[in-house]
Amino acid sequence: LQVIIQKIPLWSKESNEQQKTLNRQLTKSAINHLIEDLKKSYQDSPHVQTYLDSVERDIIENVENFISGEEARESILATSPTSVTELHRYKVNVLVDNSQAKGAPVIYLDHPSYQNLVGRAEHTARLGTLYTDFTQLKAGALHRANGGYLMVDVRKLLMQPYAWEGLKRALYGKDIRIESLENMLGLMSTTSLEPEPMPLDIKLVLMGDRLLYYLLEEYDPDFAELFKVMADFEDRMERNSENNLLYAQLIATLARKEQLRPFDRKAVARLIEYGSRLIEDSEKLSTHMRSIADLLREADYWAGENGHKHVCTDDVQQAIDQQLQRASRAREHIHEEIQRGTILIDSDGAKVGQINGLSILSLGNYAFGQPSRITATTHIGEDQVVDIEREVELGGEIHSKGVMILSAFLASRYASKQPLSLSASLVFEQSYGMVEGDSASLAELCALLSSLADLPIKQSLAITGSVSQQGEVQAIGGVNEKIEGFFDVCQARGLTGEQGVLIPAANIKHLMLREDVVKAASAGQFSVYPVETVDQAISLMTGTEAGEMDAEGTYPADSINGRVLARLTEMAKIRHEFSEHGKPVSDNPADHDENGAKKD
Repeated sequence: LQVIIQKIPLWSKESNEQQKTLNRQLTKSAINHLIEDLKKSYQDSPHVQTYLDSVERDIIENVENFISGEEARESILATSPTSVTELHRYKVNVLVDNSQAKGAPVIYLDHPSYQNLVGRAEHTARLGTLYTDFTQLKAGALHRANGGYLMVDVRKLLMQPYAWEGLKRALYGKDIRIESLENMLGLMSTTSLEPEPMPLDIKLVLMGDRLLYYLLEEYDPDFAELFKVMADFEDRMERNSENNLLYAQLIATLARKEQLRPFDRKAVARLIEYGSRLIEDSEKLSTHMRSIADLLREADYWAGENGHKHVCTDDVQQAIDQQLQRASRAREHIHEEIQRGTILIDSDGAKVGQINGLSILSLGNYAFGQPSRITATTHIGEDQVVDIEREVELGGEIHSKGVMILSAFLASRYASKQPLSLSASLVFEQSYGMVEGDSASLAELCALLSSLADLPIKQSLAITGSVSQQGEVQAIGGVNEKIEGFFDVCQARGLTGEQGVLIPAANIKHLMLREDVVKAASAGQFSVYPVETVDQAISLMTGTEAGEMDAEGTYPADSINGRVLARLTEMAKIRHEFSEHGKPVSDNPADHDENGAKKD
């Protein structure tokens, strides 16, 4: 622009129309070839061509502002264009400069607010009033990523007011409009601009949890239209010899990247086991690298504290133990109360209608198992199993479903030829919060069978698992934590070799137990029993055979099923007699007259 000004000739300072016309003609001839040179440089940009034409016309029309005199021209040339009103209007505001970029731009937006997405117009305060012009327009992430890729954390995006709707508006319109959010909402009245929309050509990548994807898919009708490609990344992979090697290479790469000590072979093996423990599956490996990297750094720290040149198994185990110890305050308090007898849990002896169930408590990313006493009582009634947790609204829907399923199992097995004249109640003793999940339904069923058969259950055993209407034992979650929770109670009281936990056979592949539990099991001090059916479970819990139905539809009299059926038959008979006579009818001969009729 300074070069163009220097080319403008000076004429008489006298002002008249003829002089103005002549000045404009001379100005046009002086700057025309300069403007043409600029046009050649931007001949592929029609919008730039149009802009340069308007600049040429504006300079010619306002040439008097530049040639008011030699002193004025020298002042203009000596002054920064940003401080000269006449030159400021021709200043170029470069929103985005990709001249040094190689390839398409790839932008990650950490704070996806509305203005950070679409840009903003800043203001200058003058005498208490806010002013703005085109030089105060600032680019947003959509401008910087235009022609390339923009990555946004969808959770952060949804937390920003109006950002989600503003982003969708830009994608639908395929242009970027810098609009003042304050003016849109009528919160402020200031000098504002309405810049020309910029064409938008972009690939937008939203990153986030699966839940957010499914919620948007379900509740936002625009989402499926704008985001047609879903990439659901797997958080686990197969644990085999090939992937074990890849995992070891990954550990070595992370160690070099973080400048950590080398990990020996046994330490790598322990880290692989930890990767399986993270997802509770001995046949899978976790791909959550942040957890693995955190453990690597902590293991390296303990190696330094222990004076090791290489990170060994003990260092990795110490890091794992320290992570658990830092998060185990609640667990230690609960287990302390169990040892003090405040929370009643038996780990020896046998009792009728009482069983050790196993639950899991989750606090953030830390979960631990807790044994719970479950009791059952039975009496004559009208086919009703009362879940006390549900009655007082402390039982969740899935837990209530489990109780209903075990009720259906009782009716299916024992009431095919007679009414189920049973009323029973089930309760988690000393439970003061919500109970959810169906993993206690097997324990509840065993407690009911124990009460009906009048057979005591071994308190040295605990049990977990859900049950189907056919009496099949089904897999549950948190099996490792549940086993370890009962093991810790037994270990604190002294392992006798009689203690153990019954789990669904389908959960065997999920076992990734702590090292101390594995050692105790190997030494015969603690046992883990996989079961497939209710009959297997109740037989182990009581030490009595469950019994199988013969061709006539009866069970051995001394079996668990035989005793249960006999008790239910007795209940049905007594209930029938009550319904007919208002009292039970005796088979004693003294209760009959000389003709054999029953006396009133």
